[in-house]
Amino acid sequence: MAARLFRKNVAVFMTVIAFGSLLLLWELVARFTNARMFLPPASEIIIKFFESFTVPIGRHTMMVHIGVSLYRVGVAFFFATLTGITLGVSMGYSKSVEAIVKPIFEFIRPIPPLAWIPMSILWFGLGDQSKFFIIFLGCFCFITVNTYDGTKNVDPVLLGAARMLGASERQVFFRVVLPSSVPYIFAGLQIAITAGWSAVVGAEMVRSDEGVGWLIVMGMTNGNTVQIMVGMLAIGLVGYILATAMAKLEGRLCIWNQQQGL
Repeated sequence: MAARLFRKNVAVFMTVIAFGSLLLLWELVARFTNARMFLPPASEIIIKFFESFTVPIGRHTMMVHIGVSLYRVGVAFFFATLTGITLGVSMGYSKSVEAIVKPIFEFIRPIPPLAWIPMSILWFGLGDQSKFFIIFLGCFCFITVNTYDGTKNVDPVLLGAARMLGASERQVFFRVVLPSSVPYIFAGLQIAITAGWSAVVGAEMVRSDEGVGWLIVMGMTNGNTVQIMVGMLAIGLVGYILATAMAKLEGRLCIWNQQQGL
C-alpha cells in the first residue's frame, strides 16, 4: 500500500525532499557559520512569517499586506489583459495596424517597468495610480506578444477553408482566429500574472506604507534581513499560487486544446 502511494505521488515526495534538504542546509549554514550575519536561519524566517498573520508589521498584519498588493496587481492585470489582447489581436490580424503600431511597441517593450517609476510619479502622483501603471507595464508586454504570436500563427489552411466555405471576415475572426489564439493568450496571461506580481515590489517603492513590496523596502531601509526574507517568502508563495491557479484555469477552459495534443 505504501509503495503504491509512493509511486502515485513520487513527484510530490521528491519536491518535499528537495525543499526539506534546502531548508536543512540553509539552517545549518546560518546557525554554524558566519553567514548568519547576512542570512537569518530558515526557522527564524518561517516563525516570523506565521507570526506576521497575527502580529502587525507596520500598521497591518501579513494578510492585509498581501490583500493590498493583490488588489493593486488585480486592477493592473485586468486593464493589461484588455489592452494587451486587443492590441495583440489587432497587430496580428491587420497588416496596417501591425505596420503602424508594432515598431512603437517594439521600442517600448525592452524598457523595464522600474525605469518608468520617475515618469509615473510625474504623470500620476504618489497614489495607487502610479503603482497601477508600473504593474500594468509588467503585465502588458507579455500578454501583447503572446496574443500577437497566436494570431499570426493561425493555421492558414483553416483560414482558407473558412473563406472558401463562404465565411465572412467577421466569422473568420471570431470562429477561427480568436479560438486558435486562446492557448497563446493563456500562456501570456500565466507569464504576465507572475511578472505583475514581481513588479509589485518596485511599484510599492513609490511612497507606500503597506503591501508585501513595502515589507521588503522597509526591511532594507531598517537593515532588517528577517523582514526582507519574510516579504520575499510571501511574494514567492503568493506568486506560486497565482501561477498554479492560472494554469488550472487554462486547463479547464482550454480542455479541447489538450485533447488535440493527445
